[in-house]
Amino acid sequence: MRLYLFIFLLFIVSKKTFSQAIPRFNPDTILTMKMDKDAVVKVGKAGLDIEDFIHEIVTDSSFYEAFKNMAKYTYNAQNSIYTFDKKNKVTGSISRKLIHNPKGNHLKIVEETTTGDLFKRNGNYQLITLELFDHIFMNAYKSAYSPASEEINDGSKNDSYKDKLKTLIFSPGKPVKGVPLISSKTEIFTANNRQYYNYAFAKGMYLDSIPVYRFKVTVKPDLGSWTADGIMIKELTTIFDQRNFQILGRYMDMKLDNLAFSFDVQMNIEMSYFGEDLLPTKVSYQGNWDVPFKKQERASFLVLHKGYNLN
Repeated sequence: MRLYLFIFLLFIVSKKTFSQAIPRFNPDTILTMKMDKDAVVKVGKAGLDIEDFIHEIVTDSSFYEAFKNMAKYTYNAQNSIYTFDKKNKVTGSISRKLIHNPKGNHLKIVEETTTGDLFKRNGNYQLITLELFDHIFMNAYKSAYSPASEEINDGSKNDSYKDKLKTLIFSPGKPVKGVPLISSKTEIFTANNRQYYNYAFAKGMYLDSIPVYRFKVTVKPDLGSWTADGIMIKELTTIFDQRNFQILGRYMDMKLDNLAFSFDVQMNIEMSYFGEDLLPTKVSYQGNWDVPFKKQERASFLVLHKGYNLN
C-alpha cells in the first residue's frame, strides 16, 4: 500500500518555466513559455467561460494519446536525476542519453554517468524514488503509455493501479477510487471544492511560435489554516493552444501532511507538434515524501524527448 501511495504521488504531479516550489537545484531550466502580463483573457459573456476550460480538462483524451504516439517514432531521450539530503544539497545523480527505435520498441542507453552512493550492495537503488523512475520511464518508452509489456502487465494489482494513475495524469479533477485518504481530494471541480479555488486566465506564446491560453487554478490565499492544510492540490495549471484548444502542457503542485505520510510534489508535462501528432517533449519532477519507518526521500528529475522522426 505504501508503494502504491508513492507511485500515485510520483505520477499525478503534469510554467512559464514555473517557479520552483522546493528551494533547491532544479534541473529544469528550459524556458518554453512567455506570458503577456497585459493580455488578460476575457471570460463570461464577453469571451471564454470557466466552464469551457474545465470541460476540456476533464474530457480531454488527446493528452494521453500523445504519450501513446511515442511508440511509432524514433527519438532521443535525455534523463537527468538528482537526489538530495535534508539541507537540499545534491547527494547523487544519474545522467542518461537514450535512443528509441520503433522497430521492436527498442531502447538503447548510449551514455550514462552516475555520481554519489545511489545503490545497495545487491545493485538495487537506495531510494524507492529511483526504482520507480526506472520502472516508469525506462519502461514508459515501450509500455507505460502504450500496450503494457510483459514485465509490468502481469495481471496483478499494479495493472489496476496504473489505470488509476492514468486518470490522475490525463483527467485531473476526476475522482480516483481506491486511494486511501486521497481519492476525494482530487475532485477540485466539484461544487463543494470550487469555493476553495481562484481561477486566472492569461495569454502568451509557447516555444515562441504557438499562441496559448494559460488557465491557472490555485488555492485561495485567505482560507483558514485548517482548511488550507487539508487541500491536497494547491495548483493545477493547463496550457491550451488558442487555435484549437488542444492541451499542450500541465503542471500540478500537491502538498499534504497527515499521520500516514507527508509529501510535497510538483510535476510539469509539456507537449509539442511533430507533423500531425502531438508528442511529449518535457517531463520535470520535484518531490519530497516521508512515510513512517521509511527513509525520507528527496529527488528531482528532468526528462527530455527530441528528434522525433517517423521511419
